[in-house]
Amino acid sequence: MSKKKGLSAEEKRARMMEIFFETKDVFQLKDMEKIAPKEKGITAMSVKEVLQSLVDDGMVDCERIGTSNYYWAFPSKALHARKRKLEVLESQLSEGSQKHTNLQKSIEKAKIGRHETEERTMLAKELSSLRDQREQLKTEVEKYKECDPQVVEEIRQANKVAKEAANRWTG
Repeated sequence: MSKKKGLSAEEKRARMMEIFFETKDVFQLKDMEKIAPKEKGITAMSVKEVLQSLVDDGMVDCERIGTSNYYWAFPSKALHARKRKLEVLESQLSEGSQKHTNLQKSIEKAKIGRHETEERTMLAKELSSLRDQREQLKTEVEKYKECDPQVVEEIRQANKVAKEAANRWTG
């Protein structure tokens, strides 16, 4: 016996949209619960859930008239939505390419006057060596910091205060 495999949520959504596009009609929920299982193989239990997800995504329109909810979707609406999305994406693309060209121009402007010359190379090496020397001197200063007269005086003051406090409590 072979088991019948269920449809994925996306397959159900696509099949439900086919119902709307093929019939170009307006339906109530109870109508969809009858039509979808017969024509497209969507289980009656999941019709409401699938229909609600399509409404939430704006692919199917829903209007409450009196006590009933009516559902519809036309192919032209989907086409218009895709066209709007395409226009938005094209405008974003043109803005991005404009920014790209502006950045390329600013890079070219920045490169003007920065040709690799012998003097520039020598100055860059000197700058690098001076930075290394500064780092070495900083580490040396840190190493001898405890011998700094100001630091030694601060330590003496702290010891004096601690000694007075100890004498006060034990004396």
